[in-house]
Amino acid sequence: MRIAGAQVLLTGSTGGLGRALVRHLTQADARLIVTGRAPDPLRDLAQASGAVPVVADLAETDDVRRLAARCADVDVLIANAALPASGDLLEYREDELRRAVEVNLVSVLQLVHLLAPRMVARGRGHIVVVGSMSGKAATPESALYTTTKFGLRGFALAIRHDLRRHGVGVSLVQPGFVADAGMFAATGAPLPRGATAVRADRVAIAVLRAIETGRAEVNVAPLALRAWCALYGVSPRLADGWRRLRSGAPDPAPRMIVDAQRARR
Repeated sequence: MRIAGAQVLLTGSTGGLGRALVRHLTQADARLIVTGRAPDPLRDLAQASGAVPVVADLAETDDVRRLAARCADVDVLIANAALPASGDLLEYREDELRRAVEVNLVSVLQLVHLLAPRMVARGRGHIVVVGSMSGKAATPESALYTTTKFGLRGFALAIRHDLRRHGVGVSLVQPGFVADAGMFAATGAPLPRGATAVRADRVAIAVLRAIETGRAEVNVAPLALRAWCALYGVSPRLADGWRRLRSGAPDPAPRMIVDAQRARR
């Protein structure tokens, strides 16, 4: 699908990866609608990019409905918004748990449910779900986040089957660690031992190419991480053993990441 001239709704616009997406979509001549829950950063981003801002909190069902009503005729939905949702599940309050699931998973299902019928009626459109390599393999201190990303992967790949006969494409883009923007970069923590990262521009380019080519799944991560996730799909036990061998002594980085992300629950 051509991006130039298409009306695109981007969620999670004011985050680090969102800003990279805004830049690339603007350069590609998309007619961009940006959304987020913080009015001032959203307004500044819209003014700088020429996008249309719509304030919405994706943890609130009524806000999601209102956002979909304002953006009913979009050609492309890029579901990019997410909360870190890291750490031990038992440390979470019930409201924090609910918010993570609503933002990371339920809001995506709801937006697709509300926006896809117009795309189907027109016989064209594209949906990009920005997931994570955590949707392919589970790691410690990530039960809630991994749950939402596994759910997104299953949803995107399944709804793709249902929509493609109507001319509507669905793509899943799954980054690993992103070095220069986004929820990991914001922590200031080091990468877990043995891990390497990609840059936000690489993820944004992958999203645009997925729209243009209609690819089903794009994994934006170093080869070692992609290989480990592939092994995990065959045998979680072997993959966990490989990870422990590579990690060696206890690694403080995961706990540092969790502590830095605690305030964003």
